[in-house]
This record gives sequence, structure tokens and C-alpha cells, in this order.
Amino acid sequence: MLIDAIVRQTTVLIAQLATTGGSRAQLAHTANQVFVDLVASLKEQGLGSKVIADMFGLALRTYHSKLQRLTESQTVSGRTLWQALFDYVQSQRVVYRSDVLRRFANDDPISVRGVLKDLVDSGVLSRSGRGDQTRYQVALDVSGSASHNDERTAHLVALTVHRLGPASRDDLIGALSLDSHRLERALAELVADGRVRVVTGDVERFASDGCVLPIEDAHGWEAALFDHYQAMVSAMCTKLRLGQTHAEASDLIGGSTFSYQVWPGHPHYVEATRFLSDFRSRGSTLRRKIAEHNRSHTAPTEGVSRVIIYGGQTLFGVEDADGLENTDD
Repeated sequence: MLIDAIVRQTTVLIAQLATTGGSRAQLAHTANQVFVDLVASLKEQGLGSKVIADMFGLALRTYHSKLQRLTESQTVSGRTLWQALFDYVQSQRVVYRSDVLRRFANDDPISVRGVLKDLVDSGVLSRSGRGDQTRYQVALDVSGSASHNDERTAHLVALTVHRLGPASRDDLIGALSLDSHRLERALAELVADGRVRVVTGDVERFASDGCVLPIEDAHGWEAALFDHYQAMVSAMCTKLRLGQTHAEASDLIGGSTFSYQVWPGHPHYVEATRFLSDFRSRGSTLRRKIAEHNRSHTAPTEGVSRVIIYGGQTLFGVEDADGLENTDD
């Protein structure tokens, strides 16, 4: 029941993101990406393929076949076969099946045909003709779905570097499902303006000493929302991983939710509705004090902790909340 409820709430968030500002984001790949990421997370928990296949209600052979179609292409590095094949058809406008098989000769032809069928069945591609003369073309207008403002991309990359750093290019691509060209543009901008620094070694990595997303910045809302959601999920997962199923007043890991019923004229109305504003003010002051201390003191090689605190606020039941500050992430 808990898993189903969380999935429903997550799909509500995805639907809202997909339609924000009148947009209609392309979602055909989302279910496939969820499957791949969920399988990877289950494997990290130590589960084997047979157990994972049973959890999905799939025969082991079907599970392996589906996973092979959705994992990294042997022809196009860093992209799933699903993504690489779609990009190829989109770039060519119209392609024959024989062209696709030649282009992806390093991939299993059965998997290639399976992905083509998935793309057609999901309505992303249209198909005409028969056999190797079957023609494929993009059926949906997705010309604007993959275009992201470079500044917004840079915010997301900067945030992810801060959370994962030192992070390699592969780490960042995996965390953000970002193509290498967009990643390189973002990294070049971030390194140039000092928000990210290069860490040399066997593999070039990137790190940052801080990541501040000003609340008035109109281009950073995606990164702010992702940061908030990631912090919340991390706290929940860490507590579950430690086996902590109850709360203690002295807990350093966890969260609390408070709900208040107030109205204009209530003696605690302002105190309740300004809670997030006060939280932000205290958090910003603490961040500045810690940053000032850290600039003049060298951190020890061991025992350094990263404390992540998140806060959110929603107001229901008031059509016009005059006088309230904008509390959107």
C-alpha cells in the first residue's frame, strides 16, 4: 500500500512538471527509465536477476530481453538503445528498417526490432511498409521537448556536482540523463565562472565548495525542486536503510510534518504562514556563518559530515493569500 501511494504521488508530480507553463513534455521514455533505474537500485540492495524478475511478474528470459533493450547501446556509448534509436530516426526524419539494423549493427538485432516495436506501440514512431522496407518516422512533435535553456542546465549540473562531487562526467551523465554535448557546455560555463573546479587524477572529476540558488532566480527553479525532492528522498532512504522505523527527539536523520488550521485574524496566523520564510532566513544565516568559518579553517581528512536540511510549505483553502511571500521552490 505504501509503495502504491508513493508511486501515485510521484506520478502527480511528474504530470505537473510535464504540463508546467503550458508545455507538453515527451513522456514516452519515462516508464522505461523507471524500469531501468528501479532494477539498478534493486541490484544495489543485493537482489539477483531471478528475484527481481519475480518482483516484476516477468519470466527471467523476458526480463533479460527487456533489460537488454533499455540498457546502454553497444553502438552509441552513453545512451540506451531506446534513446539512441529514437535520436537516429528523429535526425533522419524517415528511415528504413534495413538502415536501422545497419546503423546499430553492434547491438543485438532482436533487441533493435524490439525497441522499434516499443516505439511504434507507444505512439512515438509511425510505421509503414513491410519487411526490411518498413519505413519509420517520428509520429509526435517533440521538437521542443529536448531543448533546455543552457542556464537552467548549468544550475542542475552545478547542484549535482555539489551533491556528488568529486564527480566524473559519467557520474553526471548517469545522474541527470544528460547527453555529453550539453554536459560539456554546462561544465565549461561553470568552470569559467568559478562555480565548479576541476579535480585532476586518473579520471578528471569536478567538485564545488557550495551551491546557492537564489530564491528570486527565475532560471533555477528546476534545480531547486530537484534539490528539495532529492534531500527528502535521501533522508527517508537513509532512515529506512538504518532500520529506524520510529522517531526520537534526538534524531539526526529524519523529518517532521506539521499541519496547522488558522485563518485571517487568528493570533498565530502570521506565525504559521511565515514559517518557511523564517526557516529560510535562519538557514541562510547559518550557511554564511559556516562558510565563513570554513574559509579560514582546513577540514580534517576524516569525520566530516554533510548536514542536509529541507523544508517545504503549502497553503490550502485560501483563494487569495494577500500579503504572503512567494514560497515556490
